[in-house]
Amino acid sequence: MQMHMFGKSSRNDNLSNHTPIINKLEESIKFYNWDFILPFLPEGSFLVGGYIRDIILGRLSQRDDIDIDIVVPLNAINIGRQISREYSCKFLILDKKRQIVRIIFNNISVDIANQITSSIEGDLKSRDFSINSIAYSFNKKSLIDPLNGIKDIELNCIRSFKEENLFKDPLRMLRCFRFVSELNFYIHIKLMIQIKKLKSKLNLVSKERINYEIQRIAKGKNACESIVLMQKINIFGFKNKYKDSFFLNLRKINYDVLNLSEKEKFLPLFFKSQILNEISFEEFKFSKTEISKSRLLRKWNYILRKRNILELDELERFKLHQELEDILPSFIFFLPNHLQTEWLNRWRDKDDKLFHPSNLIDGNVIKKHLNIDDGPFLGKLLAYLSMEFAYERLHDFDEAIYKAKYWIEQNAPKCD
Repeated sequence: MQMHMFGKSSRNDNLSNHTPIINKLEESIKFYNWDFILPFLPEGSFLVGGYIRDIILGRLSQRDDIDIDIVVPLNAINIGRQISREYSCKFLILDKKRQIVRIIFNNISVDIANQITSSIEGDLKSRDFSINSIAYSFNKKSLIDPLNGIKDIELNCIRSFKEENLFKDPLRMLRCFRFVSELNFYIHIKLMIQIKKLKSKLNLVSKERINYEIQRIAKGKNACESIVLMQKINIFGFKNKYKDSFFLNLRKINYDVLNLSEKEKFLPLFFKSQILNEISFEEFKFSKTEISKSRLLRKWNYILRKRNILELDELERFKLHQELEDILPSFIFFLPNHLQTEWLNRWRDKDDKLFHPSNLIDGNVIKKHLNIDDGPFLGKLLAYLSMEFAYERLHDFDEAIYKAKYWIEQNAPKCD
C-alpha cells in the first residue's frame, strides 16, 4: 500500500513526528492569504477537518476553492461578524442556535463554530470520520489526533468513531462514498455495516444536500468504485432495482475508450444513472436537463435490450442519433463492445451527418417556397428531409425542394 510522505502517526506521537505537517499548515495559511483572520481568534481556537486532511494528502493545491473549519471556545457569531466587517467579507449565519457562521472572501470559505463539548478531543470524536477528526492548535502550534486520523489517512481508510455520528447527520453516509470517489479511500468494514443499518435515515436529509453529494461522487476520479459500493448496499433502497437490468457491471467496462475531456463531461451522467432511477432524479432535485437526459438513456437502453442495434430501421437509427447527439458518450457503454470505438469516432467527427443530424433547409424557407402552413404536416416533412440529409441522399437546396415536393404529393391528405 502506498504511504504518504509524513510517515505513520498515533495518538501518542510526540510533536516532532508532526513537524512536517505543521510546517505545511503554517506555509499554506500564509500562501492562501487567510492569516489575517488569526488575530480575531481567541485563545483555545483550532483549525479542524478537511483542510488538515488535504494538507497531509498534498491535494490542497489541486483545488480551486478552499474550505476552512475553525472551532472557537465561544462567540462564533460575533467573531465572524467582526472579521466580515473589518474586511468586507460576505457573512452568513448557518445555525444561530449552534453558533455556526460562514465568511466568504475570494475563493476561500471559512466556517467558524463554537466548541460543543468540554474539550477539543470531545468535539473531534463527534465529527464524521477519523480522517476529518484532526485539529491544529493555533496557540500551541500542535496537532491533536485522538482517533488516529493521520494513520487512517496513510492507510486510505474511512472510519467513524461511533454509529451515533452517522445518526446525528445521515448525510455523512453519502459523504463517505464521496471520499471513496475523490480520495480513492476504502470504507472500513465496521463503517460499512453501520451504513447498511442506517441507510434508511437518508430520507431525513434535505434533497438538495443529497443532490450535492451525488454530484461530487459522480465527478470523482474513483467514481466507478464508489458507485459499485453504493449499488452493492442499495444505498437508496429501491424496490426491484435490477428488474429491468438497466445497471451494468461497472468494473468490466473499458472507460479508456473515452478521452479525458469526454470522461469529465459524460461519465458523471452515466454514473448517476447507475444509482438513481427516474423518480429519484426528480426527488433529489436534479435539473430538468439532467432528468431529460437520464430518461433518454433509459429509453434507448430499453429498446436495445429488446432488439439488436443492427435491427433498427433507418428512422429508428436516425431518431437514436437525434435524441442522443449531445450525450452519446454517456450512452456508449450500453452498446456492444465492438461498436463502441466506431461510434465514438463517428460522433467525434462533427461533419458526420448521421451522428450530428441537422436541417439542410429551414422551415420558414419550406413554407415560403411550397406554401405550407405551420403544423404537424410541416413537422413531418422537415423530419423526412433531415433524415434524407443524414443518410446523404440529398446535398443541396434544389434537391431538398424537389424531394419536399415529391414527399408532399405522396403524403398530402387526400380529398374525397
